[in-house]
Amino acid sequence: MAGKLDEVFAFHENALRLRGQRQQLLASNIANADTPNYKAKDLDFGKAMQSALSQGRTANQVALAQTNSGHLSAELSAQLPNTFMRKPTQNNLDGNTVDMDVERNNFVENSMHYEADVNFTQNEIKGLLAVLQG
Repeated sequence: MAGKLDEVFAFHENALRLRGQRQQLLASNIANADTPNYKAKDLDFGKAMQSALSQGRTANQVALAQTNSGHLSAELSAQLPNTFMRKPTQNNLDGNTVDMDVERNNFVENSMHYEADVNFTQNEIKGLLAVLQG
């Protein structure tokens, strides 16, 4: 039964994890808006989500091989491969590529998507509970 629930919620788990990681990147960009030579980073959510779903495991996790029976099984958190340096929209003398208007817009948009994903997941759980309770 747990395997079936994992399959049902894998999409939502990946979406929420990736949205959260993108939010961290955007917050980091905003926090470093005045840092000389800071390069704004972002996450291509669509590519990251496709990659996570095609690999059949949660986003940002890498399977580790057990080469000895004494090894513990584990998963290693990895750098997201779909992170990129955003191209600057304006030139700054200090080399910083953060555009606060772009960052604020992306931050708010990502927040709304995250909230929508949470609400959708809650509705899925409520639906499952309704079925189970009859």
